[in-house]
Amino acid sequence: MNKFTKGLGACMTAMIVASGALADPADDTLVINDEIEIVTRTAAPAHLSDALDEVMSGWLFRGAETRDMERDDFDNAGMIFVEKAEDAWNTADGSAGKSCADCHGESTEMAGVRPVYPKYVEAAGEVRTLEMQINDCRENRMGAEKWKYTGGDMVNMTALISSVSRGMPVNITTDGPAQSTWEQGKEIYYTRFGQLELSCANCHEDNYGNMIRADHLSQGQINGFPTYRLKNAKLNSAHARFKGCVRDTRAETFNPGSPEFVALEMYVGSRGNGLSVEGPSVRN
Repeated sequence: MNKFTKGLGACMTAMIVASGALADPADDTLVINDEIEIVTRTAAPAHLSDALDEVMSGWLFRGAETRDMERDDFDNAGMIFVEKAEDAWNTADGSAGKSCADCHGESTEMAGVRPVYPKYVEAAGEVRTLEMQINDCRENRMGAEKWKYTGGDMVNMTALISSVSRGMPVNITTDGPAQSTWEQGKEIYYTRFGQLELSCANCHEDNYGNMIRADHLSQGQINGFPTYRLKNAKLNSAHARFKGCVRDTRAETFNPGSPEFVALEMYVGSRGNGLSVEGPSVRN
């Protein structure tokens, strides 16, 4: 690290601290549609015991108006895209003339899937994200073209599959055949990137609760993804957010769906084990 990059990193850290009188997360509870209780804070999983005592959803770090949008599906703009995905779920596509529903039944039958992804898929011999599994189905069972990893169709479908698991606890496996991928993700999480020499941990572990410019730093939990961001008025995937974060360190970023981001998603997801699946959530 030369004097220039060291200076940039120091300036960035100073900006977080200086702009950031501590803004405590809200003391609030989330119940969606008056029936789905969401765990937004809970004891940290054992593998985080040296770093955090408690894990908290990003929902607690948003303003009251933004939090309220997630309490009712009518007010949650992300649910518009869930409805689009429901249509796609029931529409045949590809040379096999099959829809998702032909194999899986109603979309509600997918309850319990989102909480465990990414996971090691024995038949494939690799760790897969939900997006990877969807494209495997499209290509090998439906005879359809793969969807772009962070494209609208894909993000909509992952939002649908997430929505039917809302309230279920995130439970990502970190050992067994998944352990090497999880370890790779952990290494990436603590590695400093870019001219600003910042790691994921510098913001989301060391400085959560502080303000960076006009934004309130959360713990960077991904239990709410896909998330509808008011900033760009669309659903955003976890890998798109990863890409933006790495880019903001002034580094050359990894690509969505890359082995590096798959590993990072597994590790970051496991940091939220015990929080409820929340997507599609609403964020700034």
